[in-house]
Amino acid sequence: MTAEVLKTAEDEMASTVEAFRRELTHVRTGRASTALLDGLQVEYYGAMVPLNQVATVAAPDATLLVLQVFDKAAVANIEKTIRSSDLGFNPQSDGNVVRVPIPPLNEERRRELVKHCRKMAEDFRVSMRNHRRDAIELLKSLEKDKEIAEDDRRHAAEKVEALTKDYVGRLDGLLKDKEQDIMAV
Repeated sequence: MTAEVLKTAEDEMASTVEAFRRELTHVRTGRASTALLDGLQVEYYGAMVPLNQVATVAAPDATLLVLQVFDKAAVANIEKTIRSSDLGFNPQSDGNVVRVPIPPLNEERRRELVKHCRKMAEDFRVSMRNHRRDAIELLKSLEKDKEIAEDDRRHAAEKVEALTKDYVGRLDGLLKDKEQDIMAV
């Protein structure tokens, strides 16, 4: 019974770390990455669709993203979407290819990005602590219903604490790596 609770808690914590890793790919580091444009929605014939469904995105070098647009009618909307996003990019097109130059980050912007990453990490730590709380409450209810003994609950709760510490450490490691990426000139 406690093994199921531990397995569930570990799965939830692992998925939280993976979600944090995915979120970090959307944060600029100073070099071009196709993940920077993930999540942008483009108006295409009256419907909002993901950018990667109307164009292929490539990063031929560290300072440029190139979008090969499938339908020339969508070029203006793609430019407008990228320009109006909070990424600070100024796309240029020649009809069916959109080029997005990636400007170098200044020191102030780098510090803002690090601050943003730290806030995201704290949000994910809170999520991790919520998973821990849920697992411990489930163990307490199992003990109350006489399905497990007090010693079993205590040992399982210690394992949940150790899992939480391990996965929070993984979050912190990812954050540290991203901060180094952002601050590297």
